[in-house]
Amino acid sequence: MKSVLYWLLMPALLLVIWLLLNETFSIGHIVLGSVLALLLAWAAMALRPLRSTPKKPFTLIRLLANVVVDITKSNVAVARLIWLGAESHTPGFIRIPIELRDPHGLAALACIITYTPGTVWAGFSEQKGLLTLHVLDLKDENHWIRLIKLRYEQPLKEIFE
Repeated sequence: MKSVLYWLLMPALLLVIWLLLNETFSIGHIVLGSVLALLLAWAAMALRPLRSTPKKPFTLIRLLANVVVDITKSNVAVARLIWLGAESHTPGFIRIPIELRDPHGLAALACIITYTPGTVWAGFSEQKGLLTLHVLDLKDENHWIRLIKLRYEQPLKEIFE
C-alpha cells in the first residue's frame, strides 16, 4: 500500500501543477491532466534506475526551513556586498570533507549550495570525499565547514542514508 501511495505522489503533484497552470478545475482538465501525469510519471521511471525513499519527514521539513532562512540571509548579505563595493569582500575556495555518499543526498546538497547566493559547488572528489566550494565572502573557513556539515550534510544523511 505504501509503495502505491509513493508511486502516486509524482502524478498527483503533476496534476496539481497542470490544474494551477490552466487555472481551472473542470472535469475535462482533471481527466486530461490525470492521464498526462500518469503517462509522464511512468515514462520518467525509466530515467531513474536508482530509487530513493527519503526517511524522517520532520527532518526534511526542518532542513527546508533552514534552507529558506539561509537563502534569505544570503540574499541580504550579497546585496550588501554589491552596495558596499568590490573591495569589501574576499572570495575564495575551501575544501570541506563530506561523509554523505548517497547520490540523492549529494544532489540535494549541490542544489542547496547552488541556490544560495554567494556560494557555488565547484567540485566533489568521490575518492577523497572532498567538496570544493567557492564562497563570495570567505572570511572564516571554519564557519563554512560547520554550516555545511551541521546544517545541511547531517540532516541529509538522516533523510537519505
